[in-house]
Amino acid sequence: MSKLSRRLLLAGAALCLSFPAFAQSWPQRPVTVIVPQPAGNSPDVMCRLIADKLSRAFGQQFVVENRAGAANLVGTQSVARAAADGYTFLFATSAALVTNPYTFKKLPYDPVKDFVPVAMAARSNHVLLVNPEVKAKSLPELIALEKSAPGTLSMAVDGARNLSGLIAQAINKHAGTGFVLIPYNTTTNAIQDAVTGRVQVTIQAASIAEAFIKAGTLRPIAVAGAKRIDTLPDVPAIAETLQSVDLQGWFMFMAPSGTPADIVDKLSAEIAKALESPEVRERAPALGFDVRIGDAVTPSGAKRFLDGQLASSGKIIQALGIEPE
Repeated sequence: MSKLSRRLLLAGAALCLSFPAFAQSWPQRPVTVIVPQPAGNSPDVMCRLIADKLSRAFGQQFVVENRAGAANLVGTQSVARAAADGYTFLFATSAALVTNPYTFKKLPYDPVKDFVPVAMAARSNHVLLVNPEVKAKSLPELIALEKSAPGTLSMAVDGARNLSGLIAQAINKHAGTGFVLIPYNTTTNAIQDAVTGRVQVTIQAASIAEAFIKAGTLRPIAVAGAKRIDTLPDVPAIAETLQSVDLQGWFMFMAPSGTPADIVDKLSAEIAKALESPEVRERAPALGFDVRIGDAVTPSGAKRFLDGQLASSGKIIQALGIEPE
């Protein structure tokens, strides 16, 4: 073996031996967590709550940076292109990871190839609400009311390809109803029109709906997903009436593909501790989140969850006849 070959071999071996030490000493500087949604909303607050716990645990600042826009594409794409060195992570939405792949023809990232799952952080709760003047106090009654006068009830949603729009379309499909879906660019306008009766029904995040439910200006009919939520224990899940409708939002920490496994494991373990903390457990429901994650808080569990969600979301979106644009 030549001297040059020997030197290259020794250099490579030294690099391999030093790599675990690098991972063990991580982080040595501030870490950035990108939230692909606006500052101040519930996902942003939830991420900052967890980031604060991580900052204390690691002794380095976890800086939350908001990069909203284009249906989560702006922030998500920025992390897909970031260096895989353990200093940039994504607080990914379910829309970014499992809805966008089926609704965009040219997605500027691949949710599987461009990212490594770190840990599931929270499930988001949405509520089906009606104006108090609507003579229905349950989802079966609301379905019957719509069928008695087809096309007379309108529902405020966040767009046909976003979560509340998908939930509404799934209700129409599986209940055989014809709720007229009205897309809104802002939650404020959707809520205002539901409260005044301009639209009769809306689907909103539980954190947003809470104040209007308490004030009696909107009445909860059902919660999205397969289970009831702690903040509205007497309100049935949509899946209790329509078993085929089990759509729910969620948030997952993701790393750029190629991020060292030791760093991913280390961060995942601390996220799990943060989710178990009394402060997070207390504040999460008020923000509209469920942090009882189970196995999906681990990288392998998060990967299995993501794969399952990609498959099921694809089937739901295709069954609704939604074509990518």
